[in-house]
Amino acid sequence: MKPSVFFMLMLMLMSVSCKDIKKDQKKTSEEQSEVEASSPFFKLSLAQWSLHRTFNDDGVSPFKFAEISKDMGFEGLEYVNHLYSKQIDSLGFDTVIDSLKTFSEKHSMQNVLIMVDNEGNLASPDEAERDQAVENHKKWIDAAKKLGCHSIRVNTFGTNDPKEWLPAVVDGLKKLSAYATTQNINILCENHGWLSSDAFLLMEAIGMVGMDNCGTLPDFGNWCVKRKDGEKWGECVEEFSDKYKGIEMMLKEAKAVSAKSYDFDEKGNETTLDYFRIMQMVKDSGYTGFVGVEYEGERLSEKEGIEATKQLLLKSAETIN
Repeated sequence: MKPSVFFMLMLMLMSVSCKDIKKDQKKTSEEQSEVEASSPFFKLSLAQWSLHRTFNDDGVSPFKFAEISKDMGFEGLEYVNHLYSKQIDSLGFDTVIDSLKTFSEKHSMQNVLIMVDNEGNLASPDEAERDQAVENHKKWIDAAKKLGCHSIRVNTFGTNDPKEWLPAVVDGLKKLSAYATTQNINILCENHGWLSSDAFLLMEAIGMVGMDNCGTLPDFGNWCVKRKDGEKWGECVEEFSDKYKGIEMMLKEAKAVSAKSYDFDEKGNETTLDYFRIMQMVKDSGYTGFVGVEYEGERLSEKEGIEATKQLLLKSAETIN
C-alpha cells in the first residue's frame, strides 16, 4: 500500500473515532443531566418517631431501624433517644451507641442526628436546673460524635413566660453549644412546643446565642405555643400565627429539616400543609441537606404514612422551580 493511501485511511479512521468519542461524551453528558434533573435537591432521611408504634407497641427492636429505613429507600437516620431507654437500662449506654453504629454501617446508612428528649429543661429560670440539663445532654453530644451525626436536636422547655424564657434559653443553649463545639456537633432547636414554636422569639434567641453551631430544625408542623392546663403535650389552645412565615424564618439558620405529615387526600397531598409551598421555601433558602420524613398520622399505618410523605416530597421536588 502506498504511504499516501495509508495516511488517508488513518485520517479517515481517526475522524470516525473522534466522532464516536464525541457522540459518547455527548450521550454521557445528556444522561448525567437527566439524572441530575430527576434527582431532588435534598437527601431523604427517616425520623425514627415515624415508627414509634412499631417499636413501642409492636415489639420490634429499635435496633432494626437502620434495616427498615434502608428497605424503605432512605439514605439517612434520625434517632430518637428515648426509644432506646430499655436497651440502655439493660445493655448500657455505650453498648447501645456502639450497636447503632454497627447496624448503620452494616446497612450503609448515614447517621444524621439524634432527637434528644427527657434530659432536663434547658430554659429553666433556675440556673442550677439549667446547668444540670446541660450536663445531661453532653453524653448525647458524645454519642452523636461517635455515630458520625452532625447534630442533636434539643428541647427548650422550662418556662412559658417569654420574659423569663429568653435569657434562660440563651444561657442554656450557649453552655451546651460551647461543649458541642469541642465535638464538632451542632445544637438544633426545633419548633417543638411552648415558646420554641413561637418563631419570632426562637429566632431572637438563636441570634442572641450567636454561635455557628447553634441553629434550627424547622418542622412543618408543631406550631402549638400553649396547651390546656399548661401541659407540654395534649390539647392545643393557642397556635403560632403563621406557620409558613415561621418555617421561612427558621430556614435562615436551618441545619436540618423535618417534613411532618398527618394525613393525605386522594391525590396524595397532605391535608393540612402545602408541601409545594414549603419545599419551594426550602429550596429558595439554599438548603440541600437531609429532609427527614416524620409521619404522625393515625389513619394510615406507619409505613404507609412514611411512604406517602416520601412520595409527596419527591413530587414536590419535581414540580417546584
